[in-house]
Amino acid sequence: MYIDFRKRFMFLVLSLLINATGHALTISTNLGSAVWTASAVNINNCFSINSLSLVIFLEGLAVNCLVSLIDKKRKVSKFLLDLLFITPFSILVQYFTNCLEGLNLQHQLLLIRIILDVLGIVFISLATSLYQRANIVLHPNDDFMQTIRFMFLHGDATKAQIIHFLVPLSIIVITTVISHAIWAVGIGTIISFFFQGSMIKWFDIHAFKHLKHYDI
Repeated sequence: MYIDFRKRFMFLVLSLLINATGHALTISTNLGSAVWTASAVNINNCFSINSLSLVIFLEGLAVNCLVSLIDKKRKVSKFLLDLLFITPFSILVQYFTNCLEGLNLQHQLLLIRIILDVLGIVFISLATSLYQRANIVLHPNDDFMQTIRFMFLHGDATKAQIIHFLVPLSIIVITTVISHAIWAVGIGTIISFFFQGSMIKWFDIHAFKHLKHYDI
């Protein structure tokens, strides 16, 4: 039985907070961000844009357009709502990153940094599971993954995660060739690429079991 809209909205808010915290941890430990975040960092540095929030927004806009091209039945309202997701998400990521700066996580013991970086990826996976199931509004990147997952892969989160990561990985390769440098790629990026889909699938089953995939 599907839960009501108010509870779905509460899970959306919770997932935003968890997601932003996870990204802030991966950024602050400087051991590798999630794949999409890493691609945005590389675009920002490669082309000297000096505005990561702008790059994240433009990348999200491009992905949002791609999802609409793939899913012909997608409503315009869904397109606009997914764009609205990016603003609070970007603000929260910046806010939590600023909060963590005082802890100087980059200068902590390597083991502690690794644990926190992995924890960040786990948080991102949990958050993705929650707002994909609530399905009110998604980050365009996650909407892209969900579209692939249910339109082509019979709900397989692991395969969908890897396939949709090919886009940001291609971006990272291109910017690396252009700039001869690479940023925000490390342990966290590798774990995100190979295990984030499996973690999402695990959280789908074990975290907040009463929250089912709505409107799929």
